[in-house]
Amino acid sequence: MAQYQNLFTAVQATGPVSEGIPLPKGNDPRLIKPFFLHLAGRLGNAQIGPVYLGSVGLASLVFGILSFNIIGMNMLASVNFSPVQFVRQLFWLALEPPAPVYGLHMPPLNQGGWWLIAGLFLTISILLWWVRTYRRARQLGLGTHVPWAFTGAIWLFLVLGFFRPVLMGCWCEAVPFGIFPHLDWTAAFSLRYGNLFYNPFHALSIVFLYGSVLLFAMHGATILAVGRYGGEREIEQIVDRGTASERAALFWRWTMGFNATMESIHRWAWWFAVLCPLVGGIGILLTGTVVDNWYLWAVKHGVAPPYPPVFPNVVDPATLQGAKP
Repeated sequence: MAQYQNLFTAVQATGPVSEGIPLPKGNDPRLIKPFFLHLAGRLGNAQIGPVYLGSVGLASLVFGILSFNIIGMNMLASVNFSPVQFVRQLFWLALEPPAPVYGLHMPPLNQGGWWLIAGLFLTISILLWWVRTYRRARQLGLGTHVPWAFTGAIWLFLVLGFFRPVLMGCWCEAVPFGIFPHLDWTAAFSLRYGNLFYNPFHALSIVFLYGSVLLFAMHGATILAVGRYGGEREIEQIVDRGTASERAALFWRWTMGFNATMESIHRWAWWFAVLCPLVGGIGILLTGTVVDNWYLWAVKHGVAPPYPPVFPNVVDPATLQGAKP
């Protein structure tokens, strides 16, 4: 007999729409009159809106749209303003950073200047969005866990596009805007600096990435598994334990000998997710500034064995006198 599975199904409970708590004096009004959307209810909460944008959120959107348009128009110009070619080649189009000859100076617009302006606007947009999430959390009396988690992603973004290029003395070290060009940059970056897989901070980043996947899957599976007993109603389960939380805890104690709590699983997931971009950014920042070749670093520290001298007397051109960095 087939048992009930809630992987793709959800019970939608609807009632009066909620506007949320009253806003203090001086706050902008909320946007979007709340309504219910059945499709949204299949994925999460069925109520859409209201949204609090505010002056900071509006400014963030303005700068983000400006950056998006600059990138898009430069990509469109690269295909001679052909809409057909723009759609066909979209995954390969890019807005590239300035050439090495410009260092950290402002280049002409069509030689990297637009990349700098788009990056500046995008950075302003992201930082303003951080301010918005922080202010909304404080307004609601919440902890500021979400904005500080967002800081982990912002750290990696700034390392790739600002901190490391500044330390290297050249905007050319930054990542281009584009889908496949970004992936090409990643591959070339790893090759240039001796295989990023030997970077211990990159390895830690992958540990936290896979750990986040594992923890999220374990937590999601556990709550779905006890959904038939109301396990997703966490507040009720905390106040009146019932059978759902008991069964979930028993399952993990029986299979693993140890179980998380409703609080600890979220704390573990928060730290694993935040540490992924945090240590990854440290590894990127050290590349080229402190360590020039991660494979040679790994050999020196006993992490990797040296390759046999199949081609002896081969000299790295980058080490020759007068070679350009």
